[in-house]
Amino acid sequence: MEVKSTTKYVRLSPKKARDVAREIQGLPVSSALDILTFTPKKAAFHINKTLKTAIADAENNFSLSAESLIVKEAVIGAGPVLKRFSPRAKGSAGAILKRTSHIFITLAEAPEGEPKRKKVNVSPKASKDA
Repeated sequence: MEVKSTTKYVRLSPKKARDVAREIQGLPVSSALDILTFTPKKAAFHINKTLKTAIADAENNFSLSAESLIVKEAVIGAGPVLKRFSPRAKGSAGAILKRTSHIFITLAEAPEGEPKRKKVNVSPKASKDA
């Protein structure tokens, strides 16, 4: 079972939001919420809000438990661009593009046979041969 949640017309550049969205893909929901809570970016707030909406939909509409969910997909699409102009030298004008984003999050039930995504500990002591 997949649960999808969408937030549209967020006043945020898609390029900046994609960096945050890549961090949570494939993670369990609890880990993704922790990462988003402590990420000091504007995109993290909006993605966190969308993720919480998807979790609430999964629990209320589909009777799924939040512990069994993983973030299958976190996609940031480009929305409409607000075009503004600023005066420049010699009577010309410079364009200012105020970009917007659409946030799409898909949750899925974690497969029981596969282990969850692990972080690999790479330290200088572990890589040296004795």
